[in-house]
Amino acid sequence: MAATSLLPKSISHFLANPSSLPSTTTTTATSKLSFLNQPHDQPQCCTKRPNLQTVHLKKKNPWLDPFDDGPDPDMEYGTLFTDGKQDEDPRPPDNPDNPYGFLKFPKAFNVEIAGLALKVRGDVRRCCCMVSGGVYENLLFFPTIQLIKDRYPGVQVDVVAAPRGKQTYEMNKNVRWADAYDLDDDFPEPRVYTDFIGILKGRYYDMVLSTKLAGIGHASFIFMTSAEQKASYVYPNVNSAGAGLFLSETFTAETTNLSDGGYHMYNQMVDWLGKPFRSVPRQPLPPLKYSLSRKIKEVVEAKYRNAGAERGKYVVIHGIESDSQASMQSRGDTDSLLPLHVWAKIVKGIRDLTPVFVIPHERERENVEEIVGYDVGIVFITTPAQLAALINDAAGLIATNTAAIQLATAREKPSIGLFCSEEKAKIFVPDAEEKRCTIIASKTGKLIDIDVEAVKNTIRFVNVSLALV
Repeated sequence: MAATSLLPKSISHFLANPSSLPSTTTTTATSKLSFLNQPHDQPQCCTKRPNLQTVHLKKKNPWLDPFDDGPDPDMEYGTLFTDGKQDEDPRPPDNPDNPYGFLKFPKAFNVEIAGLALKVRGDVRRCCCMVSGGVYENLLFFPTIQLIKDRYPGVQVDVVAAPRGKQTYEMNKNVRWADAYDLDDDFPEPRVYTDFIGILKGRYYDMVLSTKLAGIGHASFIFMTSAEQKASYVYPNVNSAGAGLFLSETFTAETTNLSDGGYHMYNQMVDWLGKPFRSVPRQPLPPLKYSLSRKIKEVVEAKYRNAGAERGKYVVIHGIESDSQASMQSRGDTDSLLPLHVWAKIVKGIRDLTPVFVIPHERERENVEEIVGYDVGIVFITTPAQLAALINDAAGLIATNTAAIQLATAREKPSIGLFCSEEKAKIFVPDAEEKRCTIIASKTGKLIDIDVEAVKNTIRFVNVSLALV
């Protein structure tokens, strides 16, 4: 019995209670260990592992600690850091004479010693979000950032994104720092790679989230940040081998392109972030919202006035065919831009409003004037914040599946969305009627074959509605 008492709790339970094992099993007790069995072969007396495909029931990675069967149901907690959400901790005031501030340490963080609440209640004082993709993918990550701010009061959120995606956070007040680093570069320069690891490690993050599909390379990159909680999407194929050893939570993507999920492409991560915990209920996902500064509004107003448009009396046209990276398409969606000769037919149905074409490059200006005509407005815009300000002052929007349609629906601006199929429209713009968005999809599965007359009829109906308003 003395030797038995020295064994781990999970093993001594099997040896001390042989009658609790199922009668159909005749193998030795050693073969009953949780890290040797599949989930469906475990005995009933042992805690059953949840299905790995169900995110909110999934436990810790069993390979990190094979003897970890989850929280002890008989554990009695005290009253310190156990229930409720975390509080916003006070901090010493910044020194106004010092550009670097005074005692610029993370809130509730003592150098070399992690807070007790981080272990007991799972507090997160500093969070880093690595968002892969361009403007579209970063824009749809805004609700997730708001969820983190609601779930962990007082948390400081930093973002790592590609240079093009970093521009999006000009519209997000919840983000403290946005760093430009191309996560999709498979062969980064060693100098940049190691330097950025040092930057992230020196910020003492409690949680690191990543939307890049991780293999063992990206998982080790996250691991070297030394964060307490490390969560990332992983490949749905063999490329994810070994990634779970470096991550505390993994989300298996349905396809190799996470953007195929549309508006809810981050639903697995959202489900995990908002999961209930003791007395804290499940945190709901807020809608997409963004903010615009006064300076951006003034710059954009000068642009569309120079183009001959007035506030509230023009329609934004976005999604002309171009090879520019400023088209703000969804990643992997190659059929989301229309050539100018189709747009020329569509704008003929606009009455009493000025069509304003958004061009992603100055070389497109001559093409618009030659094909569409000189009686339309042309505005050169490459940043999502300026595009949002242009849509905010407009009477409506006609766009394909670009970031413009999400910017318009977030402000509930009247919009017409042109998609290559009904399925894709439902994925990227759910509840379109509630967001004052009219969906027109191609019947052949190709955007070039969209019914122009149906678009014109919809424009006439929108014109009548605006006139009544």
